[in-house]
Amino acid sequence: METSGRNRRVHVVAMPYPGRGHINAMMNFCKQLTTKFLVKDNIKITFVVTEEWLGFLESSSSESRLPPQIQLRSIPNVIPSELVRGLDHKGFFEAVQTKMEDPVEQLLDQLKQEDDPGVVVTAIIADTVLPWAVSVGNRRSIPVVSLWPMSPSVFSKYQIHLLHNGHYPVDFSSGRANELIDYIPGVSPIRLADMPAPPVACYNEQPSKTIVEAVSAVRNARCLLLTTYHELEPRVTETLMELLPVPVYTVGPSIPMLTTLGDDHDRTEIINKMDREEYYLKWLDAQPESSVLYVSFGSFLSASSEQMEEIMAGLCESGVRYLWVSPRAENRIDNNIEMENSQSLVVPWCNQLRVLCHSSVGGFWTHCGWNSTLEGVYAGVPMLTFPVAFDQITNRTLIVDFWKIGMKVMEEVGAERLVKRAEVAVTEEVHELRWKR
Repeated sequence: METSGRNRRVHVVAMPYPGRGHINAMMNFCKQLTTKFLVKDNIKITFVVTEEWLGFLESSSSESRLPPQIQLRSIPNVIPSELVRGLDHKGFFEAVQTKMEDPVEQLLDQLKQEDDPGVVVTAIIADTVLPWAVSVGNRRSIPVVSLWPMSPSVFSKYQIHLLHNGHYPVDFSSGRANELIDYIPGVSPIRLADMPAPPVACYNEQPSKTIVEAVSAVRNARCLLLTTYHELEPRVTETLMELLPVPVYTVGPSIPMLTTLGDDHDRTEIINKMDREEYYLKWLDAQPESSVLYVSFGSFLSASSEQMEEIMAGLCESGVRYLWVSPRAENRIDNNIEMENSQSLVVPWCNQLRVLCHSSVGGFWTHCGWNSTLEGVYAGVPMLTFPVAFDQITNRTLIVDFWKIGMKVMEEVGAERLVKRAEVAVTEEVHELRWKR
């Protein structure tokens, strides 16, 4: 078999960080590879997850139709369950960094025995937050590509080693929230309060240092891939290209629609092609244009139950139509009720990008996760920003201050600050939904 040029068989092992946003970004990027590779039949991708995540993916309708070039493989559940990881951020981070490396090595040995001659693993694509993956690849002489599933601005902030400047982790109780950080190349001056911060339970603990170490490990990878467009953060991206000793490439947003549709598709055409049997899409069909606020706080780190109740009560009092997706919330709409007469709908899951592209959606209340941020940008929907922790805080700054496509629901982020229902009901931002896309 020829092993060069167009006839070369490429076997890529994809290693995502075991979290919903990271897995989604890696999977969408892998799907893009299967459509854009020179000869798509000559690429094979082994997507590595834990046994628990294998079950999640196999039960998902979107992942049940994977391209034939992608195969799912699992390692044992050596880390805490996805269902409880939010209860112990530190323990989960430590388990990922100390427990996964050995079973991944064993799987690579198994793949080596299974592969046909000439189809051995030729590259590893690893989430940047798995620094040990770079070491694994280097020990085996397998090139490792590092995929950063957050914004370039966040990478740059970690890369400059904020720990050494006494500015990381961020502690909002220290009274230093308004200190200006102006020493990060490529990043405009930014308040300490707008830096990426862990949840309160993680202050001064290992997760902060782990991410800094992970960013540093990129120097030993073959290259760095940024899941964004150069035009979204040109100054930061160009600075990283100059400073890092490895090539840096922007590969575009790793969001679902881009894996199956070209950039020239009209959003109305996209909606018309969707499965109209989805009840939440039927409900959206019955709403006036740009009248619905879509609300989502992500699948992992969300607001407290008390905060969620206040926001929902405030939205009800405001009279604004809303579609709220929350795994913890029960569907409050009886299927026997005529949906046209309902002002709101709460669902445990929905296809977010399909919803954002719907003509009845006029705003997006978001936790500012990177995938959600990019989907909001793609759909052209203005955003109400409500970050909780980590990179979400910096993403809010990008949305509100730099791109100017959203507003803040509250000024500061902190565990002690509870946005009351009365604030939500009367806030001007909630009512300004009929913005032009």
